[in-house]
Amino acid sequence: MTERVRTRFLVVGSGVAGLHTAWRASEHGDVMLLTKRSLFDSATAYAQGGIAAALGAGDSPALHRQDTLAAGAALCDAAAVQVLVEEGPARVRELQTAGADFDLDPKGRLSLGREAAHSKNRIVHAHGDQTGAEVARTLVARVRETKRIRVLEKTRVLDLIVRRGTCYGVRASIAGKAVEIIADATVLATGGCGQIYRYTTNPVVATGDGFAIAHRAGVTLADMEFVQFHPTALDTRENPLALVSEAVRGEGAILVNSRGVRFMKGRHRLAELAPRDVVARAIFREQKKGPVFLDARKLGDRFAERFPGILALCKARGIDPRSDLIPVTPAAHYMMGGVVTDLRGRANIARLYAVGEVARTGVHGANRLASNSLLEGLVFAERVARDMASVNEIGKPPAIGKWRVPPLADRGAAQVAADEIRAVMWEHAGIARTARGLRTALERLQDIGRRLPAGATEELNMLQTAQLVVEAALLRKESRGGHYRADYPRANRTWKGRHIEL
Repeated sequence: MTERVRTRFLVVGSGVAGLHTAWRASEHGDVMLLTKRSLFDSATAYAQGGIAAALGAGDSPALHRQDTLAAGAALCDAAAVQVLVEEGPARVRELQTAGADFDLDPKGRLSLGREAAHSKNRIVHAHGDQTGAEVARTLVARVRETKRIRVLEKTRVLDLIVRRGTCYGVRASIAGKAVEIIADATVLATGGCGQIYRYTTNPVVATGDGFAIAHRAGVTLADMEFVQFHPTALDTRENPLALVSEAVRGEGAILVNSRGVRFMKGRHRLAELAPRDVVARAIFREQKKGPVFLDARKLGDRFAERFPGILALCKARGIDPRSDLIPVTPAAHYMMGGVVTDLRGRANIARLYAVGEVARTGVHGANRLASNSLLEGLVFAERVARDMASVNEIGKPPAIGKWRVPPLADRGAAQVAADEIRAVMWEHAGIARTARGLRTALERLQDIGRRLPAGATEELNMLQTAQLVVEAALLRKESRGGHYRADYPRANRTWKGRHIEL
């Protein structure tokens, strides 16, 4: 029998956006926070780079805005970017007050680094290269100590409950039991979809659930063709791949090919600090001739001081960056598109919000500026929490229909389907795309869908999200930001400012 529970606010996801939303919304009412695994299972905990904010001398929100708009390749929402850069510094200081142990300089001020496409040193770090883990630790501690937040781990959201343009909550599986959670306001903070690709830095939970769940409910999504591929994941056979932060290049490491030749100087004026899409494509081309390496040897012992986490990751795989070249490869890293929201985080369906990577706020445009993602999560989570305070009680929810959690008919077949999806997307809808390849991808995804076993809910979400990416990529007949079409290799001004909604 289906159980029904009631809460004032419902937050789905436990990355920086979900945790911050839950914490701040709890000031205005009871919150239920759902997460597919544990509170720490999110892309946030993997983030090495840091948080970008105009906090240093000589920097300003205007300069941060300029850099963000430039990276976004004429597709950013200028108003959203303004919100990000103006409110960002306060959110970082607030997190520091909440207990985040950020790196400080000898004078006790925040130690600010620099990453690709930033014109100033404005990247806040924690423990060198463990910023995301520190942010997660801080926010998880706040959530756990807040009595008005109820956390449900190992909970799978199956679908939104939507009637006549209003979201009433979600249908979920809690330990295999069918539960309807009714809320005055529902927040999707489900993260990204890197796991639809064979090579990714995203955790195994990043299967694109939120995009598919929203799409099935009639929520508007946009910019799904814009997937950012991080240039430098550690080239191993693991899933996910360990990330070698862009900050390593910011400290002076260079990219070399199999012949030991530095190749980025001839590709872009900023060389290794060019925008991520430029660097990722350059490495991808070089890999056709042989492996690519990151040479950080000139950092010497400073590598251990600045990047203790990355040093440990490398040494566990038999690589010492102080004396060895680091093998690297591009990998799916971040989704710029998602659920279209306004500046308050509201989706096109009443009482539904989206925040974090699953949302398309407009701040990233066609290409996310390094370290703007954690900042976006903080800034827009704060806005969502404040806006939810004004939401009235929902009234009488719809009657419970007869339904149950579908049991997985064949776990082995589901895993095979997931692996096939990831292979198809890497081959045909990855770093370099063509119309022919994208059409092939659609055909193969449709075939996988026909063979998907009953009850494979996560794999269905992967499949539907992958189809959204391919459909959008096929429609955009140009190259812009994270979307590169080998058959349309240049940006087309007729596409400037145009978004593909699905």
